[in-house]
Amino acid sequence: MTYVALPNTDTHRLSFYLAMEEFVARHTTIDEAFFMWQVTPSVIFGRNQLIDNEVNIDYCRQNDIQMYRRKSGGGCVYADLSNVMFSYITDDENITLTFNRYVNMVALTLCRMGIDAKATGRNDILIDGRKVSGNAFYHIPGRSIVHGTMLYDTDMRNMVAAITPSDEKLVSKGIQSVRQHIALLKDYTEMTLEEFKRFVKKNLCNEETTLSDEDIRQIETIEQEYLTDQFIYGRNPRYTIVRKGRIEGVGEIEVQLELKNNIIKGINMLGDYFITGDIDGAILKPLHNTPFDEEHLNKAIPDAIGNTVMNLKKEEFIKLLLNHGK
Repeated sequence: MTYVALPNTDTHRLSFYLAMEEFVARHTTIDEAFFMWQVTPSVIFGRNQLIDNEVNIDYCRQNDIQMYRRKSGGGCVYADLSNVMFSYITDDENITLTFNRYVNMVALTLCRMGIDAKATGRNDILIDGRKVSGNAFYHIPGRSIVHGTMLYDTDMRNMVAAITPSDEKLVSKGIQSVRQHIALLKDYTEMTLEEFKRFVKKNLCNEETTLSDEDIRQIETIEQEYLTDQFIYGRNPRYTIVRKGRIEGVGEIEVQLELKNNIIKGINMLGDYFITGDIDGAILKPLHNTPFDEEHLNKAIPDAIGNTVMNLKKEEFIKLLLNHGK
């Protein structure tokens, strides 16, 4: 695997590294690429999440925490200079196999450090049953991109307060609760964060390439999309009903529907689920102008909906739509 390095050690905005993933995927011929990055305090939420539902916007603005949307699914996470983010780009178009291979590869690297780490659940790596890494992925033609967090250390107050209500009691309880459910690498190794990064690079990569100044300019051009209000804040159309719930193995799903005479005239689908196909083309567009009843929903929704939203079954989705997830 090839490590992709930058020509300098400057710390960039989180949006730069998302654009760097795209650049490597779209404009290089590297079969398997990997790089690590760190950012000043930032929150990053999934492609199909509504920022108002996931981010304490006032707290972030008051505490200089930047807010970004990514193109992968999954939930909202907090990152700062005390932890590290991983990016992996490959030619393999089988997203599920690519994702599982990557997560197990990272877990094995931790095991080589003497840490009993296990890949489990939809996207996590655990130590002693506690989460040390969460990961997400998306696909572009011919390439798959996986990225995730690796918690070495972090500002727990910012982690909780940036993505929860501003009530002090909730923040205090949230810190205690989150700390019980996450693992920090600093508690399991004597390596410094920089030593850990060198160890990961040595174990995962056997060669290195450095991007040019022209590459950086192209990345900065790609980055502009990530910085627009339209991309960050997303679409928030009118809706008349909301259906939401949690489906085991899939995640949180919220569907906003605009109905007229019980016909679907607008639909938006939010949540922390993982996208494995074209959700607009495969699910949302076929539902436009569809009568909102079981018979017509069953005809409009593809049988293989799990090829678009990981692990989602057609009958589960229809049940959520018609019964508010109950």
